[in-house]
Amino acid sequence: MIKPDERKAIYCLHKKGINISDLSGQFEVDQKTVRTIIEQKGEMPTTRRRDKKEVDLEVLTEVYNDCEGWAERIHEKLTEEKGIDIGYSTLTRLLREEGIGKKKNQRCGRVDDVPGEEMQHDTTIYNRKIGDKKIRFVASILYFRYSKVRYLKFYRSFNRFDMKSFLHEALSFYGYCAKTCIIDNTNLARLQGSGTGKNAVIVPEMEEFARRYGFKFACHRLKHANRKAGNERSFYTVESNFFPGRNFKDLEDLNEQGLDWATVRFFNRPVSKTKLIPAKAFEFENPYLVKIPPYIHPPYIVLERKCDQYGYVHVDGNFFWVPGKDRFKAKVLKYPDQIKIYKNREFLIEYDLPAIEVKNEKFSPKGQSEPIYQPAYRKKSSANEEKKLRAVCQEIDDYLNFATKSMGKEKHRFIRKLYALYKKVNKSLFVKIIKRALTYRITNINTVESIASLIMKSENYHLPFVDIDTEYVNRDAYIEGCFNDDVDFSVYDDLLEEDE
Repeated sequence: MIKPDERKAIYCLHKKGINISDLSGQFEVDQKTVRTIIEQKGEMPTTRRRDKKEVDLEVLTEVYNDCEGWAERIHEKLTEEKGIDIGYSTLTRLLREEGIGKKKNQRCGRVDDVPGEEMQHDTTIYNRKIGDKKIRFVASILYFRYSKVRYLKFYRSFNRFDMKSFLHEALSFYGYCAKTCIIDNTNLARLQGSGTGKNAVIVPEMEEFARRYGFKFACHRLKHANRKAGNERSFYTVESNFFPGRNFKDLEDLNEQGLDWATVRFFNRPVSKTKLIPAKAFEFENPYLVKIPPYIHPPYIVLERKCDQYGYVHVDGNFFWVPGKDRFKAKVLKYPDQIKIYKNREFLIEYDLPAIEVKNEKFSPKGQSEPIYQPAYRKKSSANEEKKLRAVCQEIDDYLNFATKSMGKEKHRFIRKLYALYKKVNKSLFVKIIKRALTYRITNINTVESIASLIMKSENYHLPFVDIDTEYVNRDAYIEGCFNDDVDFSVYDDLLEEDE
């Protein structure tokens, strides 16, 4: 292809009297091409590709709707029924150019990085190996747009209270917040059923929470996640830079390493393209940000709990001892890292919350001997039942390895019910039931019980015959009972009448 500048040069030199053969040699262009350029007066030809047959837009739209957007069927219908000879690639190009079936890609606007104006928050889900097993957890990141400062924390689950706790922790750590926090259209902050984007209505609770710190929530437009591209890029950096080559003992260790990575390593490391150092940019941005008031109280939720007969209240699967002698309704204030227990507005005691993985444990005040009684309704482990089942035979051990692999919390209930079935039937029958359940990859305990019923019916299982000693009538206790008064069953008759 000959460049426009060369075309103009050829035409200008021809007008000055230079012949075609000299121009052809000088520009290394064929003489026929030189003649064509001179005829076109050095201008680029404006040719448009034309198909053998033009397709009417209305016809194309109609066939597109009839075929529900399937391009192959559209091509068949146009060629066979409409008599339009058109190539498949030409058809798909026309659909793209005319924007039939989907909107054309629009250019997006650019928002300037203004000091103190914007921060972004978002979450994403990861499945990574923590300790010796792979678990699912949620990553939450707060990102300051101008200074590229980040704050990272991981949770097993993420709700509205966790969102408030995370923002309080992150903003308190840096001591400043931007005027606007860009979020997606999550129902944790957006009022469910309201609009999206700029029309979204923020939940009054979250709106009041943001007002205390000095910022406002703003939702980006639907399917416009690049509005918070800094946060999206941060998640990619977590995957590509934080996780690789690191091992984590538990979620607490994961959060410790994540905090150091985000607030120390990346805080002082130059950004790859601009070479901007977040620590220095944040120091410059401080006068434009909103300073967090020192008197802001951390968020909390109120839990109503009743003390059991041993003086414990339960919170998040653990049990906490409460001082006192009577049983009463306690009010528990749960904070991000501790709980405080009150009785009729009187403060009783406070505890630091244990690690997320700690469950079914009891806690009492430090320096005081532990209460001698266990809390009521304390969940018992199914480890003993599982051990007995696995010891029966290898088939049952294999089945438990398969069935409990991905059960989670339902594992204990499943093992207890399976053990109850084991106690009801004889060993040989139970082994047959488990073999069939393993063959058909069944993990539903109700289906396992149905298999037991089916096997018993098909193989004519009967209850064992009980040999009764007929000499019981000669026993002294039986003879003595013959002379006692008849039992009065009238009380049960009254109960039946009440039921009716």
